[in-house]
Amino acid sequence: MSKLVIRAGDFTFDARFEEQAAPKTVAAFRKALPFESHIIHVRWSGEGVWMPLGDLDFGVGYENHTSYPAPGQIILYPGGISETEILLAYGGVHFASKMGQLAGNHFITVTSGLENLAPLGKSVLWKGALPIRFEEV
Repeated sequence: MSKLVIRAGDFTFDARFEEQAAPKTVAAFRKALPFESHIIHVRWSGEGVWMPLGDLDFGVGYENHTSYPAPGQIILYPGGISETEILLAYGGVHFASKMGQLAGNHFITVTSGLENLAPLGKSVLWKGALPIRFEEV
């Protein structure tokens, strides 16, 4: 099992891939590593931050998908009725867009620094976008 490090602004988290539950999503994302983007606060979904990725195509469909990721779970919405996006839940989330409820593939779980998820989310909510980087170590 490999380890991921996620850096968002001044926050650092360890994480793991959910290789058994979402092997195609993990393989597609792994090809994009190191992955860099910016996180902004979700609009409709609750307590989460997301990376809007437009028409970026990871070439995957649904697997291990959920509309209710738990804090520390990271999901990939592969696109379709809304744009491609990655979401990190820091509290209660009911994943949705202006088109309605969505489901994303749970493919990464944060394993350390969980106590910093809410401060990260609140920082993004009140202060704005932060750079984020995923790398495998």
